[in-house]
Amino acid sequence: MMTNSTRRAFLQNTIFGGAFIGLTNRLDLYNSGEELSVETAYGALSPTASANTGEVFLALPQGFQYNVFGKTNSPLTNGLPTPKLPDGMGVFDTGNTWTLIRNHEIQGNAGEPNSVTGTTPYDSAAGGGTTTFIIDKQTRLPINQTVSLSGTVRNCAGGMTPWQTWISCEETVAGVSSGYAEPHGYCFEVSPNSPNNTPLPIKQMGRFSHEAIAVDRKLGVIYLTEDSNPNAGFYRYVPNEYGKLLLGGKLQMLAVRNQPNYDTRTGQTVNAPILATWVDIANPDPVEAETNQAAVFNQGFALGGATFTRLEGCFAFADKIYFTSTNGGNAGIGQIWEYRHHKGSNGILKLVYESPNVDFLDFPDNICFGNRGDMFVCEDGSNGNFIRVLDKRGAISPFARNIIPSFEFSEITGSVFTRDKKVLFVNIQSPGVTCAIWGNW
Repeated sequence: MMTNSTRRAFLQNTIFGGAFIGLTNRLDLYNSGEELSVETAYGALSPTASANTGEVFLALPQGFQYNVFGKTNSPLTNGLPTPKLPDGMGVFDTGNTWTLIRNHEIQGNAGEPNSVTGTTPYDSAAGGGTTTFIIDKQTRLPINQTVSLSGTVRNCAGGMTPWQTWISCEETVAGVSSGYAEPHGYCFEVSPNSPNNTPLPIKQMGRFSHEAIAVDRKLGVIYLTEDSNPNAGFYRYVPNEYGKLLLGGKLQMLAVRNQPNYDTRTGQTVNAPILATWVDIANPDPVEAETNQAAVFNQGFALGGATFTRLEGCFAFADKIYFTSTNGGNAGIGQIWEYRHHKGSNGILKLVYESPNVDFLDFPDNICFGNRGDMFVCEDGSNGNFIRVLDKRGAISPFARNIIPSFEFSEITGSVFTRDKKVLFVNIQSPGVTCAIWGNW
């Protein structure tokens, strides 16, 4: 029987030894004497140098390449240093270019090293925001890079909208009591066509520790995750007018029909349908949120809302909404959920994957979908971080790994495919770099 450390070393040696593992072959692992298997969809990983600089950041399967750019402290087009801590991203097709918007998960103040500096900040004391990169489709490298949102705090993830904007989310409820000039904990809409967006918080989308959003393309409903531990809610914002988020709407929290305060964190069954409904949040922007991070959650919970933990990545695919619970599940290392809207205030919630072991999935975070309908899952664990692929059958396998010396435990963030599914953009949060990956999808 392999111990955890021996099994991990075996897995790493197999991956980095360069031995080919076919699509239908199996890599057998052992957990407490019980055999488990991982199918490798793209082949064995091996250290791969970036095509444009020759530096080694990632281990990838054979037939894949990547460029690196957007390094922390490298100059933007205006000469200012590129901000640190890149996180969630959105990419837009803009003719001969892609427009890539990157969040920066900066908690600190404006003026600190590698903070975001813009000309029209929401809060002049805050150092977070977004940068926008114009990427040439032929070279897969930026030809322009600017600040597009500033004066915000801890812009973690967010999501793209069908009306071609990026929603950037603040993962905080800090405000004046923390030394800022404005309250924080909001979502902001960023246009890819504006070099420096005027920041307007969408306060009716709630003041809580936001993570990511996904949009129901048909209805324009925004689904939102809350990164809070141990109690988090899964929310939706029903706008009064499609695509006009600042014109107001209704914030709601998911509940399970006839089971008030349903606890999803443990004891769940994969693929078992759960009847879901929604309860209204009467005050989405409570004053007490600044001193009580759970002020919005508690309103929904009092009406029977369901409890999750550390909800992070969120993505719309095939008329469903997928989201991750980073430390949910019996093993406490990750769940992936699916929500399908039915009609009215009804829907079906379903657990589609729960990690039994860190060798399969370790703290899932940002997610997106590739051309096969496979989910690409970024890890934010402490065991070395991968991008994993969860296929439609429920099999999971590694696709890429961060192997930057001294930064190999930094999280991989911001996964997003171009519209044609030929290029995958991801960040490695520290030391702060963006990779554009292409190859044999």
